[in-house]
Amino acid sequence: LGLVLGKPIGIVLFSWLAVTMRLAELPENVSWKAIQATGCLAGIGFTMSLFVTSLAFSSTLLIDQAKFGILSASFVAGIAGWSLLRRLYSNSRRMS
Repeated sequence: LGLVLGKPIGIVLFSWLAVTMRLAELPENVSWKAIQATGCLAGIGFTMSLFVTSLAFSSTLLIDQAKFGILSASFVAGIAGWSLLRRLYSNSRRMS
């Protein structure tokens, strides 16, 4: 859930806070839907999760189960980000 939901929620929330507090500006031609899709793509980052798993568990069964969950979540996050960007891109091409 951290990779699939936590990263997108965190990225969108803190980006929104930064823009709202005038600490940052939303770049030209970047929508909030694009920020959301990028947040989903951030869920692909699994190397730190795998590293922490190797430190947290000593049982190879638990490590293997955790690796499967991490890689599955990364795959789901990648597909979600790709589909959001594809939908966003195809909508923008139709408008122009």
